[in-house]
Amino acid sequence: MIFKKILVAVDDAPISAHAADIAAELAQLAGAELAFVHVIDAELVNAADTGIQPDVFAAAAKEDARKLIDDFRKRLPQQLAALEFVPIGAPHTEIVKAAKDLPADLIVIGSHGRGGIKRVLLGSVAESVMRNAPCPVLVVRAKT
Repeated sequence: MIFKKILVAVDDAPISAHAADIAAELAQLAGAELAFVHVIDAELVNAADTGIQPDVFAAAAKEDARKLIDDFRKRLPQQLAALEFVPIGAPHTEIVKAAKDLPADLIVIGSHGRGGIKRVLLGSVAESVMRNAPCPVLVVRAKT
């Protein structure tokens, strides 16, 4: 399979940087387009106890997300450009939607590799993306 469009899901966790580096290397080797997706969790935007209006919170979160993606862009080889998606919603749902909209041939996503009760309590975005993705998913684990 030849990858023409690679979508990498990023956040501010160190595993995202590792996943982005791998996605960039794959994109460069395959001559593929690269796109970043950073999802702003709708539950955080609508949380009543923040004291901030949801629209103000969402605008600030989008600005922070664009700065985060710009930091990832700076890590890319000079000849590699990248698109960006910064949706608001459930992370796993929005990553899958971005993959369909691109349309992506591959999704690259980092995972902390939590198992057992931690995964049940915290959920696994990577696992949900794998179950619902329209294309192959490469799950990158932390360096050991």
